[in-house]
Amino acid sequence: MTVAWLDQTGVQWSTDPQVLAEKRLDRSGWEPDGSPAAVVFPRTVADVQAVLKGAQETRTKIVARGAGTALTGATAAGDGVLVLDLSGLNRILDVRPADGVAVVEPGVITANLDRAAAAHGLRYAPDPASLELSTIGGNIATNAGGLRCAKYGVTRDAVLGLDVVLAGGERISTGRATLKGVAGYDLTGLFVGSEGTLGVIVGATLRLRPLPEPTATIAAYYPDVETAAAASVALAEARIQPVLAELLDQATLDAIDPGLRATGSALLIVQTDGGPDEAAHAAEVLAKGATLVQSAGDPAELLKARRQALPSIEKLGRPLIEDIAVPRSRLAEAVRRIGVIAARHDVPICTLAHAGDGNLHPIIVAGAHGEPIPDAATRAADEIFALALELGGTVTGEHGVGVLKRAWLAKEIGPLAHDLQRQIKAVFDPLGILNPGKAI
Repeated sequence: MTVAWLDQTGVQWSTDPQVLAEKRLDRSGWEPDGSPAAVVFPRTVADVQAVLKGAQETRTKIVARGAGTALTGATAAGDGVLVLDLSGLNRILDVRPADGVAVVEPGVITANLDRAAAAHGLRYAPDPASLELSTIGGNIATNAGGLRCAKYGVTRDAVLGLDVVLAGGERISTGRATLKGVAGYDLTGLFVGSEGTLGVIVGATLRLRPLPEPTATIAAYYPDVETAAAASVALAEARIQPVLAELLDQATLDAIDPGLRATGSALLIVQTDGGPDEAAHAAEVLAKGATLVQSAGDPAELLKARRQALPSIEKLGRPLIEDIAVPRSRLAEAVRRIGVIAARHDVPICTLAHAGDGNLHPIIVAGAHGEPIPDAATRAADEIFALALELGGTVTGEHGVGVLKRAWLAKEIGPLAHDLQRQIKAVFDPLGILNPGKAI
């Protein structure tokens, strides 16, 4: 496919093989057929509009991306596709402390926004494990979660309004800059989590929250992961709302640092920000069944180790990164049955979880990098998805559908709802040029 028409847009673009290779894949490990036709590097909203207008006129397929940290193939780009790299739109345009909002471009790194908010005594609450790499636009496109979402919600809960370029190059604004507003259909909520299939996000108005009082961090070790999962449920039953409750099983601890499991085979990291009484109550609840409960000597180092879980597991082999969520009351059962699935198929599974909201990441180590995924690993993944639905949960809590879970989406939402979603896609993108083959 020729992309010479890009010269008419005045936007920088490249067909250099090394650049194409760098922008072809995301972090999912899924490899599309072929290679992108070109990578485009817009620097302004007008650039994005010009590229999308030309793409529609020439029927060129578009995959928008930021840092490429997607875990389901949503930003992988195959044969003939035009990659729209939004990382150059990376300005924090405004922080308004009195209103509790920030206005940003999509290429802003998540952690950078949080640091900018902190200078005003505020916080950008969503914090995916990839926050030092991932971009706000990508977080919005996948409705990313993170560690603090147990108390402060996922990305959708922080998005007040969006600027979006539609498939034909038209720009619209959705939502508002106020904390409340119910005018019209919720188009903002529709774009959040749409994985680039309805439009390209070029700006966002985001909610900021006050920085809490100093937090308490508790490290609780348990003899097994089922007991640790039950302890996280006990926190909810005690009406304690932690900022985060991160669960790591023995296999995950071994991958990060075997020294972490010196006093137990599972670790639950809990953070509270409700003062010393809440922290003391949480420690008391967590003590039941624990081998050790202690205040973290250095909370930052402990959480850094948690954020290194996936990179550490990747060193063991090719990871199939699963992302299910179940009702919090079924968490311990889900963890136990994932262990049964691992044993039945004789595949290593490292389970970590945002236990505060029932979101599990059973990561299957599926052989060596670059080799075909073993059938046993695929069967184990299918059983994990089926388990999530059986327990009243979902096949994706925060990573999205991409290409890896499209078959399971239909099973989860049913044929009528699935057809309605396809009709919505057709309204926004009648020619099907935006991230084709993804999400729905």
